[in-house]
Amino acid sequence: MQFIEAFNFPFARMRATAIALAFSVLAGAATPALAQDNPLGLIDSAVISVGTMGDAKPYAFTTADGNFSGFDIELFLNIAERLGFKKEQVIFTGQEFSALMPSVANGRFDVAAAAIGTTDKRKQTVDFSDGYLAGFLTVLTPDAGITDAAGLKGKRLGVVQGTLQEIYAEKNLTGADLVKFPDNNSAISGLNNGTVDAHFLDYEAAKDYSARYADLKVAVNIPSFDAPAGFVIRKGNDALREALNKALHEAMQDGTWKTLHEKWFPGTPMPESYLPKQ
Repeated sequence: MQFIEAFNFPFARMRATAIALAFSVLAGAATPALAQDNPLGLIDSAVISVGTMGDAKPYAFTTADGNFSGFDIELFLNIAERLGFKKEQVIFTGQEFSALMPSVANGRFDVAAAAIGTTDKRKQTVDFSDGYLAGFLTVLTPDAGITDAAGLKGKRLGVVQGTLQEIYAEKNLTGADLVKFPDNNSAISGLNNGTVDAHFLDYEAAKDYSARYADLKVAVNIPSFDAPAGFVIRKGNDALREALNKALHEAMQDGTWKTLHEKWFPGTPMPESYLPKQ
């Protein structure tokens, strides 16, 4: 019995090795096929899942019928079409701003699109497309005594958690008492009911809120051209990032970006680098 076991052992080992090699070959053959079926590295190759916001007009917001609209939404739909996806194959989901980038990093969304500024700190956890928008950080307030950044000293200043405004305020507006909100709507409610004295947000959003609420005025504008908005992608998904960049450059070159900018930001200056080359 011991002789038989000793005799059969090499053959058993050889058989196990052969089986392992067979699985290895099969696995190796399957990998290119999977990559070919899903060249952009999407969660589901049939759709692009996009995290966005429902209260960031004119960038991204929900309409009365529950659909998403805005500059970022229309631009991304155009980009997706260039990648071969129909409108119904792009699935938008609204979230609080602070959850968008973690949701992309954790694989819940393929992309986040909500005028998200590109910073070195954010690039530690996610990747960004090339920039497609630049603007201003703005203080909105009913307080006529606030006319510049110095006027915020000792004031309660609202910021949306995770935004460029929060980052900038923590570094540069140290005299203000920061009050953090999950989104702009709740911050504006706080501003209207006196919870905060001013709210620090994006210029275009501030312009929209000031048109809706007569007491709210744009008091301070701070340039933010060093952190242009980009589409957020899971770190390391170079195929999707490069495809988005190619389509984005096409949209800028053929005038699509310019048309959308004029539609959603009438009267706002456009960076020369985003305009079609003559």
